[in-house]
Amino acid sequence: MSTRFWTGSRRDTLAGYLFIAPQLLGSVLFVFVPLGLVFWYSLHEWNVLADTFTFVGAENYQALADDPKLADALVATGFFSAGLVVLNLSLALLLAVLLNQRLRGTVFFRTVFFSPVVVSLVAWTIVWNFLLQDNGGINALLETVGVDGPNWLRGEGTAMVAVIVVQVIKNVGLNMVLFLAALQGVPANLYEAATVDGASRRRQFLSITVPMISPTILLTSIITVVGSLQVFAQIAVLTQGGPGTSTTVLVYYLYQQAFQFHHFGYGATLSVLLFAIVLLLTLVQWRMRRKWVFHES
Repeated sequence: MSTRFWTGSRRDTLAGYLFIAPQLLGSVLFVFVPLGLVFWYSLHEWNVLADTFTFVGAENYQALADDPKLADALVATGFFSAGLVVLNLSLALLLAVLLNQRLRGTVFFRTVFFSPVVVSLVAWTIVWNFLLQDNGGINALLETVGVDGPNWLRGEGTAMVAVIVVQVIKNVGLNMVLFLAALQGVPANLYEAATVDGASRRRQFLSITVPMISPTILLTSIITVVGSLQVFAQIAVLTQGGPGTSTTVLVYYLYQQAFQFHHFGYGATLSVLLFAIVLLLTLVQWRMRRKWVFHES
């Protein structure tokens, strides 16, 4: 091929394509192809035991609309996601503001609050499973102050709250670090000018801190919402969806249908529903950014 063809512009273009090729190939193989296969499986009834794979069209989607248990799973998912997102983001922001102060011991406490993030999820959940039993460590601690604690994971009013708290403690450190990085990027002269103008700490936080770190709030919100909709290991280890169906979130219900009841076609249909919910909530948050994220209006 003549050197006249390989102009500087074409060489730069080829180099660009080569740089993005690994990421593009990974996305195609591990994201787009599996998504296509899940949709394809949702149009079939796949019986592994009988070794049959039958095309059923939209029957699985009709079954989805008629499923009486789906509403309970969606309610449990909504309750878990709302509780997790509100507690995680608010606590992470509070910790970040406190640990952003120039005080002794802040590095130690940053490490303490972040350390659960790097702990194995299964190991973390198993330990909390023992702590939250009727005769576990939490109730033993409460007994020292004269309080008779419940069996946290077996009560309909406490099981979901216990799972949310365990997950918040596990991951709050990640959002805390992101908020810390954002807070340290806020120019100090803005606070100095606000102090000269007589603005209170509360007014400075609402009018300076929150707008300046709003892009990070958007990022952490999207990450936390998506993560809350994909929770599985915590439910499987702590409650197995019980008591009753009070903690049967959508992912755990999907697991039951596909791998316990062997309804793989219907499980794939639930996966499509989960993908649609995640995509919708992410798009809604992304579109709403123009109304409250700094520099996005």
